[in-house]
Amino acid sequence: MDGAFPLGEIEKHFWLTRSVARVLQINLSEAMAQGYLTETGYAEMVTRCRASGCESVCANWLAKETGFPRTAPEHCANAECLNRLRKMQHPDD
Repeated sequence: MDGAFPLGEIEKHFWLTRSVARVLQINLSEAMAQGYLTETGYAEMVTRCRASGCESVCANWLAKETGFPRTAPEHCANAECLNRLRKMQHPDD
């Protein structure tokens, strides 16, 4: 094996992706409606999450996060995309 993680359960990672976005005050459905995110881009985000191997770190971050951070956690495989979407949906922050 080349160091890659096996893909995790799709439903779990779909909800992890949505949950991190929600904490960041990103509405992924609205991002798609606004043209900021394509269906393919959304699927790629879930796949990156599935392949990242950090689901327990992510779940712990979600459990402990009590505020509304302005940036995605560093461990997040989708940090770059989520940070971009947040700036698009919250340009005044």
